[in-house]
Amino acid sequence: MAIVATNLKRGQAIKYNGETGIVLNIEHRTPGKGNALIMATIRSFQSGKTKDIRFASGDKVDIVPTERQKVEFSYSDPSGYHFMDTTSYETITLDEDLLGDGTDLLVEALEVEVLYCDGAPVSIEFPSSIEMEVTEASEGVKGDTANNPTKAVTLETGKVVQVPLFINQGERIRIDGETGKYLGRA
Repeated sequence: MAIVATNLKRGQAIKYNGETGIVLNIEHRTPGKGNALIMATIRSFQSGKTKDIRFASGDKVDIVPTERQKVEFSYSDPSGYHFMDTTSYETITLDEDLLGDGTDLLVEALEVEVLYCDGAPVSIEFPSSIEMEVTEASEGVKGDTANNPTKAVTLETGKVVQVPLFINQGERIRIDGETGKYLGRA
């Protein structure tokens, strides 16, 4: 199915330059003279790389049919990362390659959304914020409050993030699901 580039939406899967990818961001640009342009940031399913693609406002874009499925993280072992389908209670195993850097964001019972294209999982979407416990935190230096200082802490998954000095071991914090950065206390 083909649509006009001006009707593209964030989260749609499209075919471009012989590849298939998901639209991460859309920006409509209208230069002083000439026709409007659509700048789309697209992540390829094949390579995993992100590209900026420019479409003319009248260009046709091929949409790829996709399905989204909410699953809950159960556990990981050498064969992969195991998720439970929350509706049918079936176990789905995903490879580390599909998860990428997201493996250190997976805590038990975390609900994520898997994008399927032609029946195969191609992308995983984490929630906007993930709650985790701080397992290791050094003491902040007393009096060091100039310039918004931070310290490194280790979370329950082994991920190391920069947090403000007042965060201590045993506290629960929220992490951004997209960037993996500290958002605030839970």
